[in-house]
Amino acid sequence: MSDLHARASSLAQRAVRNNVWRQRHCFNLIPSESTPSLLVKLCEIADPAGRYAEHRTLKGREVYFYQGTDFIQEVEEEARREISSFFGCAEAELRPISGQMANEIVFKAVVRHRGSEDGTRGARRLRLVLNNDLTKGGHLSAQPMGALFNCVDTDPETGRERIVHFPLRADDPYRVDLDRLGELLHAHRPELVIFGKSMFLCPEPVREVASLVAGMQPRPILHYDMAHVLGLYGTFQSPLEEGCDLVTGSTHKTFFGPQRGVIVSNLGPDSPQRKLWTEIKSRAFPGATSNHHLGTLLGLLLATYEMNAFKTEYQAAVVRNARAFAHALDAAGLQVEGDRRDGFTRTHQVLLRVRGQGSGEDIARRLERNNILTNYQALPDDTSFVDSSGIRLGVQEMTRFGLVEADFERLAHCIAEVVLRDRNMAAEVARERAGFLDMRYCLPPEEALPIAATLLASILPNDAYAQNFAASLQAASRALAT
Repeated sequence: MSDLHARASSLAQRAVRNNVWRQRHCFNLIPSESTPSLLVKLCEIADPAGRYAEHRTLKGREVYFYQGTDFIQEVEEEARREISSFFGCAEAELRPISGQMANEIVFKAVVRHRGSEDGTRGARRLRLVLNNDLTKGGHLSAQPMGALFNCVDTDPETGRERIVHFPLRADDPYRVDLDRLGELLHAHRPELVIFGKSMFLCPEPVREVASLVAGMQPRPILHYDMAHVLGLYGTFQSPLEEGCDLVTGSTHKTFFGPQRGVIVSNLGPDSPQRKLWTEIKSRAFPGATSNHHLGTLLGLLLATYEMNAFKTEYQAAVVRNARAFAHALDAAGLQVEGDRRDGFTRTHQVLLRVRGQGSGEDIARRLERNNILTNYQALPDDTSFVDSSGIRLGVQEMTRFGLVEADFERLAHCIAEVVLRDRNMAAEVARERAGFLDMRYCLPPEEALPIAATLLASILPNDAYAQNFAASLQAASRALAT
């Protein structure tokens, strides 16, 4: 047991060092991440974290195949109602455990649905798909190497999947060229259109595409991967209202949740495409999941409470902060991508071109050494992610920790000092971060901590264990403080 104790203690200490560094010393600016609230984290380790609740619709009722699941059934049904309220949608599928899995479920369901529409026996591959080019900001999961794997026909002449990309404007490679888009849609007649990016500065042309394809037979399925902007739904864009059939996303980027995925739609019981939603449910289970990670499902419900309580205030703050950050970085002498006339960005993301100071990877490492965490990014004129020219920044996590426009302006100064002058700013950045340790857009500490204490006490094995834990926690707090 002494060896086990030593190894467990070593691992715990390494985790402690990482926790303190990331949560107390660093400005976390990676656009695809966020820190959940304390209560969401505690929900993730409650009893459901080790349980199963497989279920599917059989003969008009939802059948659960394990006992002891009444509570988690209630949680899943309530989470579905809360998510549906956030999106204003008719249907929500919560079993995907990532945004990529949500996309794969949708793509496989569309494959089966298209086959049934034209009488093909079983599933058939899609004849052609329109998406965003990976090297121009498209998301990996919407590519054949990702969730589209084996879902699209191959061109016999080229040996490549039959995919065409949204045409981009010559004067702004972050926006779609709408004139060329109409020609492309009618020339290629895709069976599936996939909106959404991982390098995301402005809205997608959902309404325009919905209008252009309205008369096509069969009409393309319109799907929006909102992974990066899910928590900005409504303020940034409302794809279901603009004509999309399906929206997917991860719940841990701009949304407040743990790492999971969702699929939402308005394909209700009266929809002519209702069979597609039935296929999606069957692809969710048994197609893609068995146990769908019930601890994070419980956390998702609480996170959605928070989103519904603070949606309007939080979304406005994120967009304000991103635009202020972009303007401050520009004023500090850095090259900010996007349209200056439109405030550079309309999402949580800000993009920098840093090629003159080093590669994107070099600059990202330099910033990391100074307690500023970003990720390097290939820009539209780069030929490879390995040799990237860009840095991708996101304001969503630090907005939750209380930064406002003036704070992002000071942070922009620190970034400029590191990138342009290679100045060591690590100590100054850590001191600055120490002023932003309390999370916003959730219950305040005086309300959250009693709930957290009750929840944590119930997770511990017994009362004596809980009392010893409390004493150890006090000792650990004093040690961390010194």
